[in-house]
Amino acid sequence: MDYFLEEPGVESFALLGTDYVHPRTTNAILEGYLIDAGIDPDDIFINDTPFGHSDRATIDSDVVAMGAGGKQVGVISTINGDANVGFYTELAAPGIDSFDLPVVAFPVGEAELSGLDTSRLAGRMAARNYFMSADTPENEAFIADWHDFIGDDTRVTNDPMEVHYIGFNMWVNPVE
Repeated sequence: MDYFLEEPGVESFALLGTDYVHPRTTNAILEGYLIDAGIDPDDIFINDTPFGHSDRATIDSDVVAMGAGGKQVGVISTINGDANVGFYTELAAPGIDSFDLPVVAFPVGEAELSGLDTSRLAGRMAARNYFMSADTPENEAFIADWHDFIGDDTRVTNDPMEVHYIGFNMWVNPVE
């Protein structure tokens, strides 16, 4: 949030999520944070849609319209699963790039993004995400451990798995 407030100078926020507890709670916390930071509540748009929601055209055009008065708009996405495909596809349709409308996504992964034209994602940001394609020794070891455990080297990993792996080991290591 601080990055959005400082770097691109976002003045209006669209908090877009999937309609369940995590996005609703995250958006409530972010709304309070933004109001405390001096953002007018009228400059905060919250929209939560059901899982699998794909009709993003109206919502995304409402987000784009937030900037009609000249304020910099930023999107914080807590959209989950395949609804990300519709979100990113519609957002790119009018030709708006990441500088015109910066987006940071909390829960988006490679499975959702694999079906998209990645050129449309240039400049979009992700936070709190894990990507199986990250080229690090730690990630390579994590994937190898997972494949050994599951007995299938074609299975993919994702951020909930990575977080649980880390969390479990944060408990196991002190206990041992």
